[in-house]
Amino acid sequence: MTTTALPASPPRPQVRRRPRAPRARLAGIALRTPYWVLTGALALVFVFPLIWAGVASVAPQPGSSQVDGWGLGNYATLMEYQAGLPQYLLNSTLVSGMTVLFTLVSSVLGGYAFSRFKFPGRDVLFLLTLAILMVPYATLLIPLYVMLNAIGLQNTLVGLALVLTVFQLPFATFMMRISFDAVPRELDEAALVDGCSSFRALRTVLLPAVKPGIITVGLFAFLAAWNDFVAPLILISDSTKIPLPLAVANLRAQVMGIVDYGATEAGVVVMALPCVVLFLLLQRHYVRGFMSGALKG
Repeated sequence: MTTTALPASPPRPQVRRRPRAPRARLAGIALRTPYWVLTGALALVFVFPLIWAGVASVAPQPGSSQVDGWGLGNYATLMEYQAGLPQYLLNSTLVSGMTVLFTLVSSVLGGYAFSRFKFPGRDVLFLLTLAILMVPYATLLIPLYVMLNAIGLQNTLVGLALVLTVFQLPFATFMMRISFDAVPRELDEAALVDGCSSFRALRTVLLPAVKPGIITVGLFAFLAAWNDFVAPLILISDSTKIPLPLAVANLRAQVMGIVDYGATEAGVVVMALPCVVLFLLLQRHYVRGFMSGALKG
């Protein structure tokens, strides 16, 4: 018995994808060009003052410590001003760190309570917390100054941090509440069924889920405390305890009203660097924190 071989089928022609038409690519570029121009212009507007301050802090200019050539003479002047730059940096770091700690502890516990528990007057209390945003900042400083003086915290870094925390709590509590609301209740309910207490469920289950919101609140609290000028001006009278923004303002007109622009720009650069570095490092979490409650439901 003989078998006949079937004829081989012809090879299938390869289908080549047509390259994208040049017109389509040009149309896409034309549509994106306004976006690129607008965002580039906005970035230039915001970045240019910082670049200018950095260049001016090392550039030679009359009336400053850097007269001949480019160098760090203005930074040397800032380093040796009164108590010294390290002391002012330490003061700002302590105040900012305590403000972040107080704000995070209060807002996390408050946001957790407002989001997960039902108790009489919950909504009214939440609205009263947000109502602090409608009170002008400066009108509360004098009453708070009197209160701090009564409890012995006036002219202290702890008292200054507590005052700065008060002004951060409305936004921080609101931010943490919407962050907790975005987390499914089934997660903490399952933890409670397994025997966890409310505090343990918060610590082990919910805190990792609301990490972007925590980072956003902490970053906002740090930036507000690091750059604040009015509260230290009223609450701190000891020149060795003032934070860096107030020291730079005092340095600006230290000799017969003459402005030392070089040392001032050096102080601006020193103040801006930690903020820029922190924002660049935490940018991804910062955006996610703002979006945490936007897509809920």
